[in-house]
Amino acid sequence: MARSGRTSAGIAILGTGSCLPSHVVGNDEVGAAAGVTDEWIRRKTGIRNRRRVKPDEATSDLAIAAGRAAMEAAGVVAADLSLIVVATSTPDQPQPPTASVVADGLGAGHGAAAFDVNAVCSGFVFALNAAQHVLAGSDSPYALVIGADVYSRILDPADRRTAILFGDGAGAVVLGPARPGRGVLAGRLAGFGAERDLIEVPAGGSRLPASTETLAEGLHYFTMNGRGVRDFVNATVAPAITAFVEEAGFTARDVDHFVPHQANGRMLEDLSATIGIADGHTRFSYEDFGNTGAASVPVTLDRAARSGELDDGDLVLLAAFGGGMAMGLSLLRWQRPHPSLSTTYA
Repeated sequence: MARSGRTSAGIAILGTGSCLPSHVVGNDEVGAAAGVTDEWIRRKTGIRNRRRVKPDEATSDLAIAAGRAAMEAAGVVAADLSLIVVATSTPDQPQPPTASVVADGLGAGHGAAAFDVNAVCSGFVFALNAAQHVLAGSDSPYALVIGADVYSRILDPADRRTAILFGDGAGAVVLGPARPGRGVLAGRLAGFGAERDLIEVPAGGSRLPASTETLAEGLHYFTMNGRGVRDFVNATVAPAITAFVEEAGFTARDVDHFVPHQANGRMLEDLSATIGIADGHTRFSYEDFGNTGAASVPVTLDRAARSGELDDGDLVLLAAFGGGMAMGLSLLRWQRPHPSLSTTYA
């Protein structure tokens, strides 16, 4: 288990942004193909709608829009960025990294380092931890961290275990210098490779390249063992969150805002109760957007920031888990963003 521990460099989130596609897909539409009803989906997951990209849109399009919104909120321009990290498991293409496309689209294609992180739904928190450490050891003050996924392109519409859960979206944050008493306090990353088969896309890589045979067998689709994931969250993620918060010198009751990966509404309700987060302190976006993969934590954080829920100095806990299996945690003192913060929700 990798621990970033306490940081003395003073790195904070200076602004947030998000981009959700304009096309809204309700439960009746996804349920018809998956053989389930709106009532069944809401009872099992709490999800009512999700967003889907248009045929000509890709992950980088959403990431660029979310990045622009975060930069505007932070009051920075492309020339200020020394680093761009995109967390995604649905890149535009295998090569080059989607972050390179994003850097060019934002006007930061000459000079800013750009790379992708694939830790599936944990990716944004992994990328946040990585970018924080890069900034802490350099003289360059600003980084853009984006979580973006277009899961609609890898879902089997007939698979009710996955098709009803996922939506497309992107969320972003700008990292930069923290004011005294603000910023990232601690982070932790962990992997559990022995359970990697709980979530996977079997074909399309070097072990099983895409072919007419793999397409015919549906091996290019996203698959998930939902019960196994729930057991993983209960047995591994919940106690790890509790230990992480306590080792940072706090208790769950000290957390003002818990921003978890929006995997499933019912799962999140159980997780919040298990770790002892006070009622009303968990932030949600799954009802409107579903599970947006690596985008779910930054999208939910951006929603909370733009609604005015986050006050300067609030204790914010980010927690993500996903394929690998992987888990990423981050604890921070919220630093009120630049006053230009404006919504991008459609």
